Amino acid sequence: MTVKRLYRYHFLIMLDHLPDLLDPFEFADKKRRIRGAYRLLAMDRVRDLLLSPEGDAEVELEFRREGRHAVVAGQITAELTLQCQCCLERLSWPVRTEVRLGIVRSIDEAKRLPDDLEPLLVESEAAVKPMDIVQDELVLAIPIIPQHRSCALPWRGDATERPAHPFAALAQLKKNLS
Repeated sequence: MTVKRLYRYHFLIMLDHLPDLLDPFEFADKKRRIRGAYRLLAMDRVRDLLLSPEGDAEVELEFRREGRHAVVAGQITAELTLQCQCCLERLSWPVRTEVRLGIVRSIDEAKRLPDDLEPLLVESEAAVKPMDIVQDELVLAIPIIPQHRSCALPWRGDATERPAHPFAALAQLKKNLS
């Protein structure tokens, strides 16, 4: 291990609990990493989208500098319980999402971020709730129409199996009357 590497790891601090608020720029400057879990029940924006808000979201986030940009990167893992929109039964939805955000203070800064970074806009008070980052990522991971792979809708087969148009009978009746 080189001296440079020893110096780098000397300042890498791992927090095993998730703070309620943090200054992302300070955390990036100090190369801080946080790890822990949030209860799904405590996440108001996610809880309302779930059939059952049981379980946790495991979080590991690293704050660092990449050039002139403050960055938060890591992953979020959770097992969400959704409702299948075809059969209305429970649907287990595993989530493992990668987080890669550029921390910015304005829209102009966001426009200057590299393409591989999504902006995380921080207001003037420079405090961020890590739970908000987790909730945003989980909401994005939930499909618009959750359904089991085995639930087959009638129109999912080939074109010959498609059901008749609901107004086909009316069209035929109209044609017969004319």
